[in-house]
Amino acid sequence: MTHAPRIGDSPMPVSFYFDVHVPHAIAKQLRRLQVDVLLPQEDGTDLLSDEELLERATKLGRAIVTFDIRFKVMAEDWQAKNRPFAGLVFAHQQKGTIGQLVQDLELIAKALEPSDMENRIERIPF
Repeated sequence: MTHAPRIGDSPMPVSFYFDVHVPHAIAKQLRRLQVDVLLPQEDGTDLLSDEELLERATKLGRAIVTFDIRFKVMAEDWQAKNRPFAGLVFAHQQKGTIGQLVQDLELIAKALEPSDMENRIERIPF
């Protein structure tokens, strides 16, 4: 007997690479929810430019999470030029609480697969 897919049943969830400005509290809460998050400080890349960080995240197959509007604009430019990247989640820091951002990121991580995020920009909170 098969069952309907549920959040968390995805065979390969989306993993995230946080921009240096995203609060560590969000990463900490996501990790408690079994969401894979990598911080630039943990990867030794906290001094890279935004472009280098997007390249690094793409190499690792991780979607970038950022509050930086310039980062989003760069990803939109990459989309327009058909330059591949692993995805970007733009979190508007003045429109949602940390709890709401955690919920939205968990939903993205567990409901989508990495291929769903390729060359895609998501805006949260939803």
